[in-house]
Amino acid sequence: MSPLFFSLILLSLFSTTLISATVQHPQHAVQEVERSLNESRRNLGFLSCGTGNPIDDCWRCDPNWEKNRQRLADCAIGFGKGAVGGRDGKIYVVTDSGDDDAVTPKPGTLRMPRCRHGYFHVVNNDYTHWEMYAIGGSANPTINSQGNRFLAPDRRFSKEVTKHEDAPENEWKNWNWRSEGDLMLNGAFFVASGAGASSSYSRASSLGARPSSVVSILTTNAGALVCRKDSRC
Repeated sequence: MSPLFFSLILLSLFSTTLISATVQHPQHAVQEVERSLNESRRNLGFLSCGTGNPIDDCWRCDPNWEKNRQRLADCAIGFGKGAVGGRDGKIYVVTDSGDDDAVTPKPGTLRMPRCRHGYFHVVNNDYTHWEMYAIGGSANPTINSQGNRFLAPDRRFSKEVTKHEDAPENEWKNWNWRSEGDLMLNGAFFVASGAGASSSYSRASSLGARPSSVVSILTTNAGALVCRKDSRC
């Protein structure tokens, strides 16, 4: 099988024309998520392509998935259902898994992503051997890091998990970034900033974090999907 070219939909938190992000009935969004989860789980079976994840099941069961790479954006449920940045944005095709030059990456390699504006709940991820940082942000985002495992690279000056971008320290020190229950390995460290009160992170919380000690189990099957064209993924 020829190597798969992985298409990444560049998701934009804010589009050029800003549509109101206020959810009129948040309880309805929560109920929709619960309903979708229950339906996906009911469809599980030995001969089923279902995974129990309604977002995955929305596109992976389609044998023509590769002909519409942006369909994933239409599979969103809950509070992100109305987002159009990824669906209407450009497709960036990754053809090279290398990331040796994080400052000036060559086209086709993967960039260091960052959080901009808004609220971010970083939960139960496994970060290993990053080039510049594991979590970066600019434009005053609120970042709530919980239950993650951070294994720093061996390079002496690359141990910091965080990177506050495009702002002097007297500005970013007021951004709300916190680490709670994270596991720091090989000298990794998180530079917290802003408020430490839990109420400041209420909008940056999406689900209950599991202990960082079980991250390796939770992420056992994480990584690139092994999918073939003209077959269900």
